[in-house]
Amino acid sequence: MATEIKAPTFPESVADGTVATWHKKVGEPCLRDDLLVDIETDKVVLEVVAPADGALSDISKSEGDVVLSGEVVGLFVEGAVAQAAVAETPSAEPAAAVSEAAQPILSPAARRMADQNDLDHAAIAGTGRGGRVTKEDVVRHVAEQSAPEPAVAPQPEPMAAAFVGERVEQRVPMTRLRAKVAERLVQAQQNAAMLTTFNEINMQPVMDLRARYKDQFEKRHGVRLGFMSFFVKACVEALRRHPIVNASIDGNDIVYHGYQDIGVAVSSDRGLVVPVLRNTENMSLADIEATIREFGKKASEGKLGIDDMTGGTFTISNGGVFGSLLSTPILNPPQSAILGMHKIQERPMAVNGKVEILPMMYLALSYDHRLLDGKEAVTFLVTIKELLEDPARMLLDV
Repeated sequence: MATEIKAPTFPESVADGTVATWHKKVGEPCLRDDLLVDIETDKVVLEVVAPADGALSDISKSEGDVVLSGEVVGLFVEGAVAQAAVAETPSAEPAAAVSEAAQPILSPAARRMADQNDLDHAAIAGTGRGGRVTKEDVVRHVAEQSAPEPAVAPQPEPMAAAFVGERVEQRVPMTRLRAKVAERLVQAQQNAAMLTTFNEINMQPVMDLRARYKDQFEKRHGVRLGFMSFFVKACVEALRRHPIVNASIDGNDIVYHGYQDIGVAVSSDRGLVVPVLRNTENMSLADIEATIREFGKKASEGKLGIDDMTGGTFTISNGGVFGSLLSTPILNPPQSAILGMHKIQERPMAVNGKVEILPMMYLALSYDHRLLDGKEAVTFLVTIKELLEDPARMLLDV
């Protein structure tokens, strides 16, 4: 008897999902808990695994189809029944069956591009995980196919070199996550009186402290000591001193949060995600570094869950890792502020009447002017600057 394979139960905030990738074909044997299909939602990719040893007997929802919570996407048969089902499956020719099995796995975007360009799927070399063909592989294959063959004539016409090939364009649908991020960013700009204030910080004290203790820190805690944990700690202390920055607007009410849940913006292959560090006021530097490292690993593997990204009272975005020198970050609703970190750049600075070369970083605080006045936003950012330029302040609470 076949078992129904259903889409996972989505959270209340998620209406539906899209079948992203089938990892098993009909009749392909698999073991219990092997990954069958990925369901992509607005926030995360949910995995559906095999309920037992067996094989898929039917796929009712193809890649790219929209599914509802709990909707049947396929049928599964267990054990020996699965092998019998495979044996009974009619096939035109043995050679055709071998050819079918040899077909590479294409992502939904790659499959659409390949079909639009009438490409042979088997001719495209895959560079993704497990030999999977990505959209970049298809673009590269199209470019290679469209490149001109070497001229037969010994003396080609002078103008022939100007024609490199066709001007290739591809139309690729947005992922659900990218579309949701775009919607929320536009919503934030439309619904908030957003303003950004800037300051700069001398990173030398933090860099000296990190260089002095990083080896002992890693040996004791098993994680590397980075800059992000210092910024999170400074933000926690600054939010405690300026609780309005940690608040949010709900209708005509101001909601003050008695805890500091700080989101850390992380770039992934699927788009921007913001996992949340819970109760950071109770976390040590080692706890922060370990949690951020785990979030980064989950993001790269597409395994961040809804719970990892729900909530948050304040956000930190670090564009400096990509070389950004200055930016104006966009609010993450319903939060009232977001801190932007940037590249550490050596610059000549006046110190006690003398010019010194110091590692400086620009900080940007975007805030909702409906809730925060300029004085509150500026003093909050100055507090972060003072705490990081003299880290002992965080220990002494001064």
